[in-house]
Amino acid sequence: MALVIQRIEDLQKIDCSRLIQESEAEGYRFVRRLCEDYNMGRNRFDKQGEALFGVWNESDELIAIGGVNQSPFSDSGRIGRLRRFYVRPDSRRQGIGTMLLREITEFSKGNFDEMTLRTDSAKSDAFYRANGFMDTDQFPESTHKMLLQ
Repeated sequence: MALVIQRIEDLQKIDCSRLIQESEAEGYRFVRRLCEDYNMGRNRFDKQGEALFGVWNESDELIAIGGVNQSPFSDSGRIGRLRRFYVRPDSRRQGIGTMLLREITEFSKGNFDEMTLRTDSAKSDAFYRANGFMDTDQFPESTHKMLLQ
């Protein structure tokens, strides 16, 4: 499977309709919020250290997305927050999420000391812990963190 992971410079030029449809079928609204926030200028992943990444398959379909923002729950500026991380159901359990997460964390190492996230899903909890995150209650609105040194 030939996959391409790329930084998304302009989300408005990307077709996210299938990601939105599939995520909402699973009961998740955060992919739609990602696109709405981006279109309204509320979150463009364009502050210092921020970035949005996508994964495309061999058919040039967007199959995963995720980004990092400065944490709104820290004043230090050295805490990143994993945001809007989603992999299409038919692309899971193939290492795609792990590859995307590694791309985001490697990018973040020069910008942040730690990365946080929030999830309420047991499957997501297992995925993040298998990829180096640990449970935390150190930061508001965060369930997991990873040291980026």
